[in-house]
Amino acid sequence: MSALARLRQCGGRALRARAAFAASHIVRHQSNRNGDSEDCNQLLKHLVMKIKATGPLTVAEYMKEVLTNPIKGYYMHHDMLGEHGDFITSPEISQVFGELIGVWCISEWMSGGKSKSLKLVELGPGKGSLMDDILRVFSQFQHLLNSCDISVHLVEVSPKLSEIQATKLTGSIIETKYDDDSSAYKNGVTKCGLPISWYHDVQDVPEGYTFFIAHEFFDALPIHKLQKTSDGWREMLIDIDPEIPHKLRFVLGSSNSILATLIQADEQRDHVELSPNAAVIIQKLASQINTFGGAALIADYGHSGDKTDTFRGFRAHRLHNVLVDPGTADLTADVDFSFLKSMIGNTVASLGPITQQDFLKNMGIDLRMKVLLENNKDVKTQHHLIESYDVLMNPCKMGQRFKFFSMFPHSRMESIRGSSIVAGFSELQFS
Repeated sequence: MSALARLRQCGGRALRARAAFAASHIVRHQSNRNGDSEDCNQLLKHLVMKIKATGPLTVAEYMKEVLTNPIKGYYMHHDMLGEHGDFITSPEISQVFGELIGVWCISEWMSGGKSKSLKLVELGPGKGSLMDDILRVFSQFQHLLNSCDISVHLVEVSPKLSEIQATKLTGSIIETKYDDDSSAYKNGVTKCGLPISWYHDVQDVPEGYTFFIAHEFFDALPIHKLQKTSDGWREMLIDIDPEIPHKLRFVLGSSNSILATLIQADEQRDHVELSPNAAVIIQKLASQINTFGGAALIADYGHSGDKTDTFRGFRAHRLHNVLVDPGTADLTADVDFSFLKSMIGNTVASLGPITQQDFLKNMGIDLRMKVLLENNKDVKTQHHLIESYDVLMNPCKMGQRFKFFSMFPHSRMESIRGSSIVAGFSELQFS
């Protein structure tokens, strides 16, 4: 049995540990808002009872409970996106972002041979803004796509967000229905006439020629944190503070030989963050692309195997202590793209990661902005466009922090040796 298979089966009762770990990312406790205190305490009490019953939690177990607990999980009932939420994403900042992703899809569909069918799959679609922008571009290029059978598939665990997505993309409310003959829990038709379905897991999405889009998806997947010691790699756990009831703390647990098999032999860091969930998903995507064709485009906070402790929380657009008021803040960790690349091996070809600034520039954002500014003479609109561009492209904002990574069949990459290019990863030529 592989290490990944064992990890998926492993519930792993963690041994209690006495050595406290001083987490460098803890920030000052912020007061509760919007009446979250009672809900938060319910989840905290649940976590404390669980730790008392089974021992300290792995960071992955903690993230899963805090984000997706059916009763009090952060993602399950919150509308966390936008100006009044806890964080904001690129599609919410400017429609230009989503439009360029739509152009990327069409460019790669054409370069990949113009398949007669296309499944457009988005993992973690947020409010549906990105998909809405993509589909608007598809409608504008209908003369190119009219021979292609296109369907939309959204992977979303949040009931609240799936409702928002359905309203935005279909213009109507779609009831959740479970059918033994279908793995989808919602089905409908988009405003542009394409069939659309919702799923809880990417494993449930029907197979076929597919474009996978994952924007700020992998950073929310549960991680394990491992610390190198004189005794080898030991896992960081979350325990109850013995001095203060109902307060959580990090402790250093025992060695984890299964997780250690996922660490590269030449690893130089003394602290790593691993996501077996990310490994399973990226391998699923790679396998399907290799078998049926298509591509994947992943955009996220990330690095190439050089960062250590990136686990953090966000609430009201500010950093938040990950162990305080669980369930009221988003939890995230930067994506280790070197880990993802090691997990796909030679199954497919890959490009990146490159910065968002480079990707959008290669996709022609400057030309698009020029056209928009020329066509919109309203001063407020122009100001908004310029501000949005700055947020997306400025190296001190999203321009350098976000990275783009893509996967293709090997046959697609072999075509580059001729006259083809890969959109976004090389500069597009405009005639």
